[in-house]
Amino acid sequence: MKKIEAIIKPFKLEEVREALTALGIEGMTVSEVRGFGRQKGHTEIYRGSEYTVDFLPKIKVEIVIPDGVVDSAAAAVVKAAKTGKIGDGKVFVMDVERAIRIRTGETGEEAI
Repeated sequence: MKKIEAIIKPFKLEEVREALTALGIEGMTVSEVRGFGRQKGHTEIYRGSEYTVDFLPKIKVEIVIPDGVVDSAAAAVVKAAKTGKIGDGKVFVMDVERAIRIRTGETGEEAI
């Protein structure tokens, strides 16, 4: 099993969800997060004063999936989240050693 964490722009969430659902991926966890990468935030003007916004709003999507669909799921996230502009985000893929469904006690891929 693998875990995919994707940091994306907030307005791309629905497109990413639809792309993953089309692959048959049913569950995901979504969190509102703040951060910055190479773009290092941006400058805004409020009531005539300029200030720097260091941490930009982002969405973190987390899914745990069987090994066989990792490449297609990662590609679907990249395709759906891409705008071609700075700040599109990142996708991380990591190993999941074990999964347990709390309600039934199922383990492994049956739990996801």
